[in-house]
Amino acid sequence: MRIAVIGVGYVGLVSAAGFAEFGVPVVAVDRDAARIEGLQQGRMPLFEPGLADLVARGTRAGRLTFTTDLDKAVAEADIVFIAVGTPSRPGEDRADLTFVLDAARDIAKALQGYTVIVTKSTVPVGTGRVIEDLIRTARPEATFDVCSNPEFLREGSAIGDFLRPDRVILGSASERATSVLRALYRPLYLIETPIVVTDRETAELTKYAANAFLAMKVAFINEMADVCENVGADIQAVAHGLGLDRRIGPKFLHASPGFGGSCFPKDTRALRQGAREAGAPSRLVEAVVTSNEVRKHGMAGRVVRALGGSASGKTVALLGLTFKPNTDDVRESVSLDLVPALATEGAALRLYDPEGMDAAKTVLPPLPSLTWCRDAYDAATGADAVVILTEWNEFRALHLARLKDAMRQPVLVDLRDIYLPAEARAAGFRYVSLGRP
Repeated sequence: MRIAVIGVGYVGLVSAAGFAEFGVPVVAVDRDAARIEGLQQGRMPLFEPGLADLVARGTRAGRLTFTTDLDKAVAEADIVFIAVGTPSRPGEDRADLTFVLDAARDIAKALQGYTVIVTKSTVPVGTGRVIEDLIRTARPEATFDVCSNPEFLREGSAIGDFLRPDRVILGSASERATSVLRALYRPLYLIETPIVVTDRETAELTKYAANAFLAMKVAFINEMADVCENVGADIQAVAHGLGLDRRIGPKFLHASPGFGGSCFPKDTRALRQGAREAGAPSRLVEAVVTSNEVRKHGMAGRVVRALGGSASGKTVALLGLTFKPNTDDVRESVSLDLVPALATEGAALRLYDPEGMDAAKTVLPPLPSLTWCRDAYDAATGADAVVILTEWNEFRALHLARLKDAMRQPVLVDLRDIYLPAEARAAGFRYVSLGRP
């Protein structure tokens, strides 16, 4: 069995390295020659814990190779995975399928013999049918099947999620294709991973539904945090009580400044749009999208209030730019809203993130009020407030006395609730957090 993976972004690279770890020969393909050259030399295009080691293991064993030659990779493959990006269309909620359909056209030209074509990319319901029709029209004589195999990878935990998944979803109308994919995932049988076989449309919708449900949990607990602040309750205790109910579970019940990243925002918007077009609008998903956008935009106001009602002439240290820890991904991060908003309010900003600085520099406006710092204490130097925006481990055990000594005013705005209020206040801080009295 031989595999080709089209696209070496986050999903494609993790999947290619994961399949190689299963012992299968994998060729990973991308149009970006510089990215492919970097991977051939062992340079990772993104930060993901454990990924560099996994890629190195696959390449040393000769099971994982990288190329720009799509035609050869597809012609020699038994299974071709499409793992290219599906960003939102500019100014729209719909997923942009340009890269997916381009990949399908390229695959059609190169097919040799029976091939299973699989979408790993997150795509709207019905995309598998579109891909099949496109290839069938271009190559009516070709023998192939198109299947859906959505990914459920969490940034920061993707290697474990791939090698030890909660489930594998296979959307297929072909027994032959299903048999091929079951054989590919056979190593997971040993750890009794559920393999759910269904039709393509159901598999495609399952991915969107899963992300929307998790996003709904985040939005719900954030709204409960606002209630807690107004009634004097503690959101951490509320979340603990909720999470002990096995019907609910503790995951994704942590008060935050709002969800971001490459999945939840675009996928909830795409599901909202898709549901409308299907004549079954989802009022819950629409509410989740609105609730999260309002919350993210409201974080600047919280920081300004902590500064006494005005940020003009103040210096704010921002710890964390990525949307979550253990990634360098700043897409849809709250920092992209917070930094410009505070700068508009007249604040000077000192920024630090363990992994996301380079990515943030490419998307944040080049404001003269921004200073890029080497660590948390450097960022806090001369600050009127320190804002914890991402819960990186190194921010969980800051030396509070040292932090306070570096600052002009001891204001700590903890938007991840990683410190105990009593501990922060005992260190001399005016401490502001989410969902706590």
